[in-house]
Amino acid sequence: MKNNIIEIKNLVVDYDDERVIDGMDLDIGDKEFVTLLGPSGCGKTTTLRVIGGFVEPTAGEVLFDGKDIKALPPHKRQVNTVFQRYALFAHLNVFENVAFGLRIQKLPEQEIASRVQEMLALVNLSGYEKRSIDQLSGGQQQRVAIARALVLRPRVLLLDEPLGALDLKLRKGMQVELKRIQKSLEITFVYVTHDQEEALTMSDTVVVMNDGVIQQIGSPEDIYNEPINAFVANFIGESNILPGIMRRDFLVEFGGAEFVCVDKGFEKDEQVDVVVRPEDVKIVPQISGQITGVVESIIFKGVHFEIGIDSMGYHWKVHSTQSEQVGAVVGMTLTPDDIHIMRKMEGEK
Repeated sequence: MKNNIIEIKNLVVDYDDERVIDGMDLDIGDKEFVTLLGPSGCGKTTTLRVIGGFVEPTAGEVLFDGKDIKALPPHKRQVNTVFQRYALFAHLNVFENVAFGLRIQKLPEQEIASRVQEMLALVNLSGYEKRSIDQLSGGQQQRVAIARALVLRPRVLLLDEPLGALDLKLRKGMQVELKRIQKSLEITFVYVTHDQEEALTMSDTVVVMNDGVIQQIGSPEDIYNEPINAFVANFIGESNILPGIMRRDFLVEFGGAEFVCVDKGFEKDEQVDVVVRPEDVKIVPQISGQITGVVESIIFKGVHFEIGIDSMGYHWKVHSTQSEQVGAVVGMTLTPDDIHIMRKMEGEK
């Protein structure tokens, strides 16, 4: 059982009569890297700002170490925030940017120097103390913002899409760096992003949100391999989602054939959604396939080919290291572990 540092209970946030967060319950463990993931407008940044004290909730509780902190102003909470726009002070050098919060606390000069040097070493910026902010790259500026937040020794660091302004290569490098920093300091990171790969790469726990409601909470592996509904399956990676009928435990019909699966606990002949990841589909000669189809399109993606196959009116997306010819008739096979069964979402037929 994890030791929770933050507990959010029945959180409701309204903006101008519009409900942004609708009855959220969320536990965040001490020393955990938690990512709030979802499309724009889903409520993830609002949740972060509630934890930070920048947004007052309409209803619900926000507990820190078991104590309600809703009435505490941001500067009295044991949290600090790194925003997408770093808000560094252009008139101060790197050292003074990092030292800013410590000077407000009126700490002794020797302690300030020691803590700033410690943080600059942590973010690999030793030797940059006297550089001006406009002499730094975007990635270096982001490291300064992180050091400035961490030098105050918060127990929780909130990060609101901090890599959004960086190019792809820098972003991937900083994903690794942020995870290293979090593990090194052994503090809690709560991270907001709409980038699925970012969430899967860094997180201990991923919280998938949509329309102010948590859709699923789990490890990156659970979220990817066992999506709870069609929204999660579509949002996390790419998926083939087909209508199916659960004929009985461990047997599902979809795509014009019956398949052995690993799922049970459904009603006999219950209508379900079937998720198959593109990389799990194996293309074989037509005679060997469990189902067959016609190759409609081929796109080279670098590490694999993305192959579109039409089978009985269903469009399949397949990732394969082997190319095929457009117009070719091919077979497709699946193992039981490749098939994931989901209950129909409320209102679906």
